Order: sequence, then structure tokens, then C-alpha cells
Amino acid sequence: MSPPIPRLRRAMRDEVRDALLAMLMDGRLAAGTSVSIDRLSRDLGVSQTPVREALVEIEATGLVHRVAHRGYQVAPPMTAQQAAELADARLVVETTAAHWATRLRDPELLPDLRAAHRAHEEAAWAVREWDGVTRDRNGLPVPLKPYFEADWRFHQTILDHCGNGFLRRMVGSLGASVQRMRQNVHRGPVDTELAVAEHGRVLAAVETGDPQAAADAMRAHIEAVRERSIADA
Repeated sequence: MSPPIPRLRRAMRDEVRDALLAMLMDGRLAAGTSVSIDRLSRDLGVSQTPVREALVEIEATGLVHRVAHRGYQVAPPMTAQQAAELADARLVVETTAAHWATRLRDPELLPDLRAAHRAHEEAAWAVREWDGVTRDRNGLPVPLKPYFEADWRFHQTILDHCGNGFLRRMVGSLGASVQRMRQNVHRGPVDTELAVAEHGRVLAAVETGDPQAAADAMRAHIEAVRERSIADA
């Protein structure tokens, strides 16, 4: 049995990460500013170690980056060009993943994908029903993080069943969803119904067992996300 201390440290790091993400999204950690690990550890009431660990994880999203001899700095929100480039990269990887996953016919793919789609529908409903006031303990709109996590879980499910671990790791699960969440934190995602419908068409194509149809449906979805992301940037 694993000792309790590593589990507690992991839980602490996750809580610190969520707190830092909230600060990055709502501007408490402003774009272009340096990140003081010492100050954050004091503000959050933790040691510097979980703060450093959380920043290493967040760096993979592109929200912060290391500057030589200066530590971490907060990155600006994505430009329209960067949003387009992210979507273009996902097009290359995820259309292939949808094709391969459908071709492989892993018996767990459809149950997992249907469950992910149901969770996304429920999360989208919560966003539509949000009262515009209630926020979580980190100050973010309550349904926002669960929505983007559910949205990404649908994509991750296909990547997990594509049969190629390298392909799966080419799309950063946290990076894509967190960048979109940052762009929408002050007004909530406006594309919930569109995204749910597009995911539904991907699911329907996978259910037919036609790899090309699945790839085409995924391409149509990501191209639509690309246009919405550019408009949001």
C-alpha cells in the first residue's frame, strides 16, 4: 500500500494548480507579469514545492512560460493566429485518431464514447442553466471547468482508442481545453449547443463503423471550433 504522504502531496498540488489556473484566467495573475513563487506560497498558505510543481504542469498549457534567470512569466491570451494554429494541429492529429479508432473497432470505444457524449451534454446543460453569479471556491463560474473537461474527455476517448500512444500524446489534453476556457471565462462558452451537436455527429459516424466518415465528422467539428476560436481571440 502506498504511504499517505505522497497522496496528500498530490492532492495539494492539484488544489494549488486549480487555484493558479483560476488566477491566470480571471486576471489576478496578469498577462506579461512575473510569477512570484514565494508570494503565491504565502497567499495560498502552502510551501513553495507544490507551487513549483503546479507551475511545471501549467507550463504545458502555454499559460505560463519560463524566462531564463527570471522564473515564470504569464503568457498573453492566444491571438487569432495562435488559435488557428492550435486548431490546425488538432486537425492533423485528431482526424487521424478518429479514422484509426473507428477502424480498430475496440469493443470499449463505443460505450466509452457514448458515456463521454452524455457527460458533455449534461455539462452543456449546466452552462445554459448557470445563474451568472454562483462561482466555485477559486472564483470561476461553477459549470465552466466541468464543461471544458467534459468537452475534452470526448476527444480524449477517441485518442485513447486510436491504437497509437504517440499520436495520443501529440495533443495536450490540458492545453487545448484550458486555453479555450481562458478565452471564455468572463462570459461562459457560447458554443455549447453547437459543440454538442458536432460531437453527436462524430459519435454517429463512429457508430457506423466507417473510418472515413468518422474522420470527416471530426474534421468538420474542429474546423468549426477553429472559426469560433478565431472569433473569440
